Amino acid sequence: MEIEKEIKQNKFKDEINKLMINQLFTGKWITNLIAKQLKPFGITNQQYNVLRILRGQKSNYISVNAISDRMIDKMSNVSRLIDKLVDKKLVQRKINKDDRRQADIVINQKGLDLVKAIEDTEDDLKSNFKSLSEEEAKQLNDLLDKLRG
Repeated sequence: MEIEKEIKQNKFKDEINKLMINQLFTGKWITNLIAKQLKPFGITNQQYNVLRILRGQKSNYISVNAISDRMIDKMSNVSRLIDKLVDKKLVQRKINKDDRRQADIVINQKGLDLVKAIEDTEDDLKSNFKSLSEEEAKQLNDLLDKLRG
């Protein structure tokens, strides 16, 4: 559906203004789709982002600061997110032996199993993008990369 109809606005100042609003609206739409996908698993988008970062470490510990640098949502309170994941017994935390003010984090098997279970539902999420061909998805990715360029 066209953005004008979605937000009930007849006209935009120009195409760049329309692009900014469209991108914000679409980003929120995707965020909501992902939140809906994650709800049955009892985790948030940001917690899932942390788990995926940790999985990429292949069972190696990583600092909270390094996790923060890799987050999609740079405004996330990573320490708080990790506290929640520790409480859910999905990750382990240890004090860094070189800097006792730092904590290092690793995903455990329960966390890995959860990420796998979530990824097993990706086809449901991807069905929301069926209106785009692979080539169109690639073109859109290229344009977004260029925009951030």
